Amino acid sequence: MSIDSNMQREYRAQVPPCPGGTLYTIRAGDTLFSLARRFNTSVDAIMMANPGLDPMNLQVGRIICIPTASQPGQCPGGFLYQILAGDTYFSLARRFNTTVEALIAANPGVDPNRLMIGQVICIPVTPAPPCPGGTYQIRPGDTFYSIAIRFNTTVEALMAANPGVDPNRLMIGQVICLPPGIPGPVPCPGGTIYRVQPGDSLCLIGLRFGIPLDRLIAANPQIQDPARLTIGQPICIPPRM
Repeated sequence: MSIDSNMQREYRAQVPPCPGGTLYTIRAGDTLFSLARRFNTSVDAIMMANPGLDPMNLQVGRIICIPTASQPGQCPGGFLYQILAGDTYFSLARRFNTTVEALIAANPGVDPNRLMIGQVICIPVTPAPPCPGGTYQIRPGDTFYSIAIRFNTTVEALMAANPGVDPNRLMIGQVICLPPGIPGPVPCPGGTIYRVQPGDSLCLIGLRFGIPLDRLIAANPQIQDPARLTIGQPICIPPRM
């Protein structure tokens, strides 16, 4: 049996108690500082959990206790999140509708400039602003323009209902406010929504899309006066028969 095998057996026979923590086997290149960062804890906490551990002489194969820094009870009113590649406090704040300052306050001891993949942090839940017109969660491909068309409103109204939201940098899962008083999306089963442009009329729109005028009128019962369209008004273009 090799010396390394004997050392590993000795280390395993000295497994420290680790209630509520994680047992970890030292690997080449590990330091207490790197482990503290990886597991969202501190060097002092690791030292306290492993009496007699020499931080300047970590032996590969030795099993130590990593105290758990984040527990569900330590994130009241929020939720735990595991850092993914590319995450920053700024991107997380935008994704979860909170602020960088709130993330820093909820995660004392975490360096926001040195986040590590797999690190667990607390995401505080920011009370949602009042939205008299209701809310909408951003989906892949959404833009303020497409949302405005879907809900029969305007980009300007969406921007007014969402101060501080950058319409050019929407994120999937982001929750925005819908303007109050909108009648809801124009029903258009199987068809597409078109926005009235300057100079448009139902006759011209029908010719452009190859739809008879009577079918176009029938597909848009919300239009009370076909002769008085407004720029930006959503029109249902029914599917061709």
